[in-house]
Amino acid sequence: MSNTSSTPTGSLVIHSARIVDGGEVADDAWVRIENGTVVARGRGDDWTPADEIVDATAVAGPDAVLTPGFIDIHGHGGAGAAYDDGVDAIRIGRALHREHGTTRAVVSLVTGTLDELATSVAAIADLMETDADILGSHLEGPFLDPGHKGAHEPTLLRAPVAADVARLLDAGRGTVRQVTIAPELPGGLDAVRQIVAAGAAAAVGHTDADAAMAVAAFEAGATILTHAFNAMPGIHHRAPGPVLAAAADHRVVLEGIADNVHLDPHVIKLLFDAAPGRVALITDAMAAAGSADGHYDLGAVSVTVENGIARTDDTGSIAGSTLTQDVALLRAVEAGVALPEAVRALTETPARAIGVGDSLGRLRSGYVGDAVLMDARLHVVRVWLGERATA
Repeated sequence: MSNTSSTPTGSLVIHSARIVDGGEVADDAWVRIENGTVVARGRGDDWTPADEIVDATAVAGPDAVLTPGFIDIHGHGGAGAAYDDGVDAIRIGRALHREHGTTRAVVSLVTGTLDELATSVAAIADLMETDADILGSHLEGPFLDPGHKGAHEPTLLRAPVAADVARLLDAGRGTVRQVTIAPELPGGLDAVRQIVAAGAAAAVGHTDADAAMAVAAFEAGATILTHAFNAMPGIHHRAPGPVLAAAADHRVVLEGIADNVHLDPHVIKLLFDAAPGRVALITDAMAAAGSADGHYDLGAVSVTVENGIARTDDTGSIAGSTLTQDVALLRAVEAGVALPEAVRALTETPARAIGVGDSLGRLRSGYVGDAVLMDARLHVVRVWLGERATA
C-alpha cells in the first residue's frame, strides 16, 4: 500500500521518473514542488537541492511513473463508508481513495429527500473549508428517469422544479460541481440552463433521452455524460442514443467506469477512440470499495456486494462499483488505451470538466503539487497532496 504525504511548506524534488502528463511522456524527468505548488520541471540531473529529494527509481524501481494526482469527479464512498452518511464517512472513504492516487475528489450523493440533500451539500461546503482534497459535491439525483434509476430509490425521484433546483444549489453556496439530470423530464432543459447559470456542470445521465434530446441538452449547456453507456439507451444503428451524441460534441466530457463490469474492455477502448481527450475515468465507487463483500446501504437502497460487484437487492441493477482510480488506469491500459491518454482521463480531463483545469490535473509550473508515483506495473507507491486548490 502507498503512503501519502502533504507538501504545503518546504521544497520537494522528485527525479529519475517517467513523467506522464498532458498526453506526453518525459523520460528521466524531474519535478520541483515548493510550498505545495509546482515551480519547475526538467530532465536529467539539472535539478537543485531541496528539503526533500525523492529518487523515483530507488523508491519505485526502474521505469517508475510519475503523474499528476488523480481526480475523481464521481464517487460515493469507500472503506465501508458511504458519503451520504456525513463528514466522518466522507473522510474515511477519501483516505482509502487517496492511498490509491486520488488526491482530489468530488463527493457524489445518491437520491434522497430534498431536505437530506440540502443538508448534505451544505455540510460538504463546510468540509471544503478544512479538507483541501474535497472539490465540492455532485448531485446524482433526484432529477432522474425512473426507468433508468439504477441504484436510486424510485419513490424519491422527481421532475426538476426550478425552486427545488435552486434550493439545492443555494444550499451548496457555490460548491455544487455537477448535477446529473434526465433532460427529457418536464422542465429538464430549463433546469440544465439553471444549473449552468449557477456555475455548476449539468450532466446528462440516468436518462431515456434519445440522440436528439441529448443534443438539445448539450445545446442548453450540459457538458458531462454521466457514466457513459450505463443507465441510458445504448447505441443502435438506427438510434445512436446519447453516447454518440456526446462523443460528437467537443464540449462534452464522457465519464467512464473502467472496471470491466460496467464497461467491457472493448467498450472502454471504444470510448477513448470516439472521444479523444474527453474521457474522465471515474470510480462511481460505493462503500464497499477497499472493503469486503457483503450487504451495504447506498442511500435508501439496499445493496449486496459479491465478488467485488455491487448490485441492488430488489432489481439486481449494478449499484456503483468497488473501483479505485489506480485500478481504472490499469484496466484502461489493458484495454489498449495508450498510457498518456489513460492518465489524462484521470487528471487533466476531469479537472477541466468541473472547472478547475487551470490549477489541477497537470504537473506544470503554477499548478497544485499533487503527484502520484507508481512502479512500472502501475501500482501506486507514493502520493503527494499539494496546496489548497482554488477555482
